[in-house]
Amino acid sequence: MLGAGSWGTALAIQFARAGHPTRLWTRSAGDAAAMRAARSNHRYLPDAGFPEAVEVHDDLAAAVRGAAAIIIAVPSHGLRALLVKLKPLLARDARLAWATKGFELETGKLPHQVACEVLGDRYPVAVLSGPTFAREVGRGLPTAMTIASPDSEYANQLAKSLHASNFRAYTSTDIVGVEVGGAVKNVLAVGAGLCDGLGFGANTRIALITRGLSEIVRLGVALGAQTETFMGLAGLGDLVLTCTDDQSRNRRFGLALAAGKTVQQALADIGQVVEGYSAARAVHAVALRENVDMPIAAGIYRILYENQPARDVVKDLMTRPIRPEVG
Repeated sequence: MLGAGSWGTALAIQFARAGHPTRLWTRSAGDAAAMRAARSNHRYLPDAGFPEAVEVHDDLAAAVRGAAAIIIAVPSHGLRALLVKLKPLLARDARLAWATKGFELETGKLPHQVACEVLGDRYPVAVLSGPTFAREVGRGLPTAMTIASPDSEYANQLAKSLHASNFRAYTSTDIVGVEVGGAVKNVLAVGAGLCDGLGFGANTRIALITRGLSEIVRLGVALGAQTETFMGLAGLGDLVLTCTDDQSRNRRFGLALAAGKTVQQALADIGQVVEGYSAARAVHAVALRENVDMPIAAGIYRILYENQPARDVVKDLMTRPIRPEVG
């Protein structure tokens, strides 16, 4: 497990809980020493102790040597750099997966496209996504997610590796759809936090979620995804979770902005990566490139990057021309 943030740590615990010796890698020698001493990740997941099967490493080569599968859990802006470091260390039979969500900001590429560009197409790859808060997975609460790969056998093997009495994984071959769902929902969660923080009410929130889902579907289909994917865990499920629960950093970011904090103040207060902030810029660029109408995502972009008041954005959305709901 490469990346010892909250989600990487939770996944390492879950793989170990399911009976697999697991190496958790962090680039910080100090953090590695602290985790080895405490047998937990006090910085990101303090309430979840490590099973005996979890080893902590700060040496990347040692961490991946002989691994049956390499799972990456770093923010989207760090994926390419890690893959470049990883490339000369990979065995010929290496298998990779990632829990990274988001378009690459500079290129607008999805994670599987970045991986193919860096590593070629010689390795089986997969993405893990869905409605999962790290703290709940770390505590062993019942959870379900989706594993998508063009290689259905590999997806099934990963699903079985995670399976336990508290955890169920479903499989998919639609890696594009699962990645698009994971990328766009973070942007919409910022909008949900803004709307709730400004007191717009439950009606506004559910309208944002429902019409936001339509935007995800439109962008995903334009990029080659299957519509059905967005009705599942990695689409609707992840969107509802991150828009409605305050464990979501993206939602809390929106709430902080609504309370009058600046972007930098809100980011500093949260203290962890808020993917929805940079994702708003990336999604906006991809939507323009693909000529996909995404008015809610565009409105959130204007709030974050063009300083347009949220109330004005909502007014603009409400006065758009009448159109059919479907189509």
